[in-house]
Amino acid sequence: MSALSHGDSAWHPLSSAESPVIPMPLPQPALIPQPQRCTVLEGAAFTLTKDTVIHASGALAPSAQQLASRLRAGTGWALPVVADPAPGAGGGSRIEFRLAPPALPGPEAYNLQVDATRVTITASAPAGAFYAGQTFLQLLPPAIFDIFPRAELKWTAPAVAIEDAPRFRWRGVMIDSARLFQTTGYLKRFIDVMAQHKLNVLHWHLVDDQGWRIEIKKYPRLTEVGGKRRETVRGHRINLLGGDGVPVEGYYTQEEIRDLVAYAAARHIQILPEIEMPGHAQAAVAAYPELGILPQAREVSCMWGIHETLFNTKPATFAFLQDVLTEVIALFPFEYLHIGGDEAVKKQWKEDPATQAHMKALGLPDEEHLQSWFIRQIEAFLQTQGRRMVGWDEILEGGLAKSATVMSWRGIEGAIAAAKLGNDAIMCPNPFVYFDYFQSGSPDHEPLSIGGNLPLAKVHSYEPIPAELTPGQAGCIVGVQGQLWTEYTPTANRLDYMAFPRTCALAEVAWCPRERPAFPDFLGRLRTHLRRLDVQDVRYRAPLEYLPAPDGAGTLNA
Repeated sequence: MSALSHGDSAWHPLSSAESPVIPMPLPQPALIPQPQRCTVLEGAAFTLTKDTVIHASGALAPSAQQLASRLRAGTGWALPVVADPAPGAGGGSRIEFRLAPPALPGPEAYNLQVDATRVTITASAPAGAFYAGQTFLQLLPPAIFDIFPRAELKWTAPAVAIEDAPRFRWRGVMIDSARLFQTTGYLKRFIDVMAQHKLNVLHWHLVDDQGWRIEIKKYPRLTEVGGKRRETVRGHRINLLGGDGVPVEGYYTQEEIRDLVAYAAARHIQILPEIEMPGHAQAAVAAYPELGILPQAREVSCMWGIHETLFNTKPATFAFLQDVLTEVIALFPFEYLHIGGDEAVKKQWKEDPATQAHMKALGLPDEEHLQSWFIRQIEAFLQTQGRRMVGWDEILEGGLAKSATVMSWRGIEGAIAAAKLGNDAIMCPNPFVYFDYFQSGSPDHEPLSIGGNLPLAKVHSYEPIPAELTPGQAGCIVGVQGQLWTEYTPTANRLDYMAFPRTCALAEVAWCPRERPAFPDFLGRLRTHLRRLDVQDVRYRAPLEYLPAPDGAGTLNA
């Protein structure tokens, strides 16, 4: 039987008059991250005008004010936020924030309804209302994110019904300010872009062998000495080109940090400070040599890579660290504090008689267990201060502190081990989320980097929950985080280039359900999304997957 025949009946094509009308699906808006459910509705678009009124009260009023502030920056219109708008206010055009009962799935969940005259945002907590506002902004033309007002444009948003909530509660990006000191202005712009992607943790790497960037009032030499680097050795690994002769210095005052923390909190971003120990300590030991092992003075390192300088294990050193952490805790209200714990080369401990005697007195079999003991002392102190400890996956060696959260960076094994012990873990595996890696397989055509190859598609493909875990163990994986190490990013523009659009893909991994849209779908939305980055002067790298668009989106502008 012919595929076109039905029994003995002949097949007759329908005339155009008889043909059924098959409606074309309405185009989906280019949203990143993609909401859980987004239905494009028939009907007229919503038009924002200078007479639009924003209605919000109580707990959701600050989220409404944030939206009004961004709308004013993009349009030049100071739209009022009122608790009880007068009848007819806004000329029929209104944005309403509604407090929902706790039926929504978590404080970051929201519903967003847009029709011709009204935008309705429903959330059970301020965070959800804020994220609904970020989604609404992406429904408007990309110029809404412009750093200059564009009042001449027509500001329309398609009619949609959106239900949305995040997959993970920890959606982070780490910025290394120890190697490359960024201005607070740059960090605020970065926080703004993080918020647009619904990322909620900025992990701030503040100290390392090459610089100490946080003011500690009790120990001023940490910034007077530790905050200054004589120069930076150029080149990479075995192909070193000598020092550049350019001094590097800078640190963040406590006043600047408080301001930045408040700025981030208003955008529902927590800042996680990292104070490295027992390794990555050379800048601190350069400032206060008595904290180290060797008697000779050290300078703040001018070279990258792993260093041998460790803190010693004397009581005075722990007193110093507790003093430092006390000042840090006063600046950062986040319940977590990162203590590093990575890449601690044990050579100095092995060769130091005093350290060996201390280890023997403690009944410890080796230096790995000494590091575990060291970390446990710090964890115990943090607990007295109401803080939870986070560390890189090396803190597993020698035994894991019972309340510690592990950042698994050397692949996924650290997270698997932590989850099987019942500890929380954050997925940071270098093959998938280390944004200091090259972005293509042709490093000769890329700026100098640490190595590796992490193209955009690989970031987007990442699945954070290891298959080896049971459902119960998988609940210990609390989130995912991208890393921006800055050894090979000498400028803020280069940092943008390494971060974006890979951070856009990370946001999708962190927010969307496991069965998220495929990479080609993401690329289609990204083309519009890059215009949003363009108007904010984000110097991203153009994806190799498509050529620059005629209108300039996707331009290689680093």
